[in-house]
Amino acid sequence: MRTILFLLRKEFKQIFRNKSILPLIFVMPVVQLLILPLAADYEIKNINLVVVDHDHSTLSRRMINDITGSGYFRLVEDVESYKAGLEFIESDRADLVLEIPAGMERNLMRENMQKIFVAVNAINGTKANLGGAYILNILKNTNENYVAETRGIPNAAIQITASNKFNPMLNYRYFMVPGILAILVTMIGGFLSALNIVREKEVGTMEQINVTPIHKYHFIIGKLLPFLILGNVVFSIGLLASWLVYGIEPAGNLLVLYAFISVYLIAILGFGLLVSTFCDTQQQAMFIMFFFMMVFILLGGLFTSIDSMPAWAQVIARFNPVTYLIEVMRMVILKGSGFRNILPQLGTIAIFGVVLNIWAIMNYRKTS
Repeated sequence: MRTILFLLRKEFKQIFRNKSILPLIFVMPVVQLLILPLAADYEIKNINLVVVDHDHSTLSRRMINDITGSGYFRLVEDVESYKAGLEFIESDRADLVLEIPAGMERNLMRENMQKIFVAVNAINGTKANLGGAYILNILKNTNENYVAETRGIPNAAIQITASNKFNPMLNYRYFMVPGILAILVTMIGGFLSALNIVREKEVGTMEQINVTPIHKYHFIIGKLLPFLILGNVVFSIGLLASWLVYGIEPAGNLLVLYAFISVYLIAILGFGLLVSTFCDTQQQAMFIMFFFMMVFILLGGLFTSIDSMPAWAQVIARFNPVTYLIEVMRMVILKGSGFRNILPQLGTIAIFGVVLNIWAIMNYRKTS
């Protein structure tokens, strides 16, 4: 125990002497939580629209007003021909072209059917898909209301009452912020631990430690505990920022959340220390951690659902510790899940932690 306490004292002195680490720990979580949730907006807005209205009827003007008044579309130009509208798409000045044929209102009333053409700039697939869906839904509602008013046919009497559980206002930030906080904890814990042993190799203090009679597990534990504490500090700062800025209060027990975070940090810090034992320079450790962090983030379920991934990607995601952290963060913070609900994820992360830290201890060599 005295050996570990000595190592802890040494580690904390090194951490607080390093002027670059403190801003990374205390400032970066707040800055990123202020920027990323506001920038990573799942809603598509300000879709540039060009209208080709050959009809110039009451219905066509109503359609255009409903579309531009929805808040999703911005009318760029009202042109005379489809060819002129297509030039706006080709020059990236428009995302959609809506062509309303001549006699649309008359044909709709006589024949009960009329085709409308929508051309979409599909270079940005997400924007094209959502933009097309938005405009089709608006046109459908406008048509139904217009027919009901002119023919005296009431709309369908079926009323659907929807209840949005755990996120009543469908605020995307409630979905994004817990995931971003999970990524921040992972990045800070992983990178700091990965660079720690390598830095001592570069400055030459590793040789001094190696000649002391400490055991390998003493050394790894001494490296692990300071960053475990700092990781919880980073998480607390992020949780406080989420509450102050976005009003997100954990629906579940904070003790459950901190218990899982602590076990998770042991696993991710063990992974960072394992990487550090394989590397001789900080540059090597940075490149290796950057590679794994990209895989962890992209296959962690933050931006895309795990169930929507190909089968091979789902298998990889189940070996990704970030997947389980993001799941638990959303379960506890949004749903209010208890300790019993997160036991499968906790057990998996605990196995990761044991395997990675034992591997790091075995791989650490006291001789060059």
